[in-house]
Amino acid sequence: MTNLKKRERAKTNASLISMVQRFSDITIMFGGLWFICEVSGLPFLYMNLLVALITLVVFQMLGGMTDFYRSWRGVKISTELTLLLQNWTLSLIFSAGLVAFNDDFDNHLATWLAWYALSSLGLVLCRSFIRFGAGWLRNRGYNTRRVAVAGDLPAGQALLDSFRNEPWLGFEVVGVYHDPKPGGVSADWAGNFEQLIDDAKASRIHNVYIAMSMSDGAMVKKLVRDLADTTCSVILIPDVFTFTILHSRVEEMSGVPVVPLYDTPLSGINRLLKRAEDIVLASLILLLISPVLCGIALAVKLSSPGPMIFRQTRYGMDGKPIKVWKFRSMKVMENDKVVTQATQNDPRVTRVGNFLRRTSLDELPQFINVLTGGMSIVGPRPHAVAHNEQYRQLIEGYMLRHKMKPGITGWAQINGWRGETDTLEKMEKRVEFDLEYIREWSIWFDIKIVFLTIFKGFVNKAAY
Repeated sequence: MTNLKKRERAKTNASLISMVQRFSDITIMFGGLWFICEVSGLPFLYMNLLVALITLVVFQMLGGMTDFYRSWRGVKISTELTLLLQNWTLSLIFSAGLVAFNDDFDNHLATWLAWYALSSLGLVLCRSFIRFGAGWLRNRGYNTRRVAVAGDLPAGQALLDSFRNEPWLGFEVVGVYHDPKPGGVSADWAGNFEQLIDDAKASRIHNVYIAMSMSDGAMVKKLVRDLADTTCSVILIPDVFTFTILHSRVEEMSGVPVVPLYDTPLSGINRLLKRAEDIVLASLILLLISPVLCGIALAVKLSSPGPMIFRQTRYGMDGKPIKVWKFRSMKVMENDKVVTQATQNDPRVTRVGNFLRRTSLDELPQFINVLTGGMSIVGPRPHAVAHNEQYRQLIEGYMLRHKMKPGITGWAQINGWRGETDTLEKMEKRVEFDLEYIREWSIWFDIKIVFLTIFKGFVNKAAY
């Protein structure tokens, strides 16, 4: 199996685990109260039903606020269970507080205490079972990620050793990368930093953990900059001094404090929510615009000889090549290593194509790309492969755009950075807004961009 297929399978399995966790939590909480009512002979109506619904809603909200449904790979199960019980306790206290002044409150208090005890036990047992099941699958090659350490701090070696000693975590160790030293190299040595960058660009590594001291600051900065030209997740293992001055979010991996530098927000349930959003919106939009699609296809066919649909290779999530569909707007089609951007009064653009490009109607077939999973409704706009290879050499962090699926519309386009990018500064601004979108991503942010697109994003004089 290729590295790319392994990576896709790992993401699918991680999302499945998160979905199972969320579903099991809801089932245990709701089912626990129903069971207590059945055993005690109380009707499962009115007050009990109200408290159950409020508790479930609050619990899910707390889960989002505390990032509870993220991947817990490499984190002690005691930490996960502590947060689980904390969220569950706060949810029940909040919902009970809302109905505390009701006349029936005292009559239901014993029932709710029994519900709390039973559900607490069920949540702990179920989450432990899911942990065990996920570890069992990872130990057999499912949901694995290839990891490497850059640098020779002892914490980095300790992290790799823990990954080897705990195969149920699902980490496949590639090795340690650093420049050779006079005293020789360890058995885990996989090459120098240049080799690390080559392996990362070739998608042979998923996660890179940087284990270097502050005295190597210049090398760390260069390494982080070079890794920005890959689709790897980059995590810093801080030394003692760095740890005290960090302002970033610090996590724990097998007992080692780490700081995520480059990562995707689409993990666990977020990946499923984003996909559900895309499927629902794309299906509704395609149903509504189907007559428009037929009319545009006919106009393109009559305007000039050639196919109605233009398929161009672009880079998708994690730098994976995809075929993006557009209505043909030019008399000639370019999909080679050198692609010339359309300019004002470009002779290659047909009269129909000029209108389609100004109104973004040429991009409507990309809703099919969304349904097939190659694109998203909202995300960084995909660039031609030739432009990608050009700008990744000129703009630091350019390839980080590929930590999300490319979108039909995006935060950069809403802010006016669409159309021709005839200067490096324009492309830098587009990338700046793309990376801001990735950092701040949420479903509500997507909905905001969709609404802004409806009112201001379709027509743009900068599109030729």
